[in-house]
Amino acid sequence: MDSPVPPSHSSRPAEPHAAESRPAPPEPRTRRRDRHGRGMRGPVAPPQVPLSTSRADTFRDLVLDSVERLERRWPQLADVEFMVLDVPPSVPGESVPLGGSAPAERDGPARVVVYRRPVEIRSKSRDERALLVHEVVVEQVAELLGLSPESVDPRYGQD
Repeated sequence: MDSPVPPSHSSRPAEPHAAESRPAPPEPRTRRRDRHGRGMRGPVAPPQVPLSTSRADTFRDLVLDSVERLERRWPQLADVEFMVLDVPPSVPGESVPLGGSAPAERDGPARVVVYRRPVEIRSKSRDERALLVHEVVVEQVAELLGLSPESVDPRYGQD
């Protein structure tokens, strides 16, 4: 006589076929935290904080502030193009200029250039840099207009 097969003592139910056991893939979910639980990664500082502005942008703003200050007294400066370049072209045997100017030509306006890196190297603080930028702009405008720097800005050299 054949003995019946005893029922399995395992607590698991019998597995169905492989195709039936796979659940549908979950929908992609948005990640709320990084994998270490510290939160989302983002910028170091918000855009309105000065940390997020570059040194070049800060320098450009100093030049624009100086130009606005002079344009109130000299309205003809509205036709002058003010530029900021990182470094001047190198000329062997000459000192490094802080700025330059070029008179108007037939095909373009007069130009005043302030060189960012030489000015930054010669100044230690933001206030000192702002004063030096203003002096350079005043000197270049004076050269362009054929006047003395003191007549372009009466406070030249006093700060």
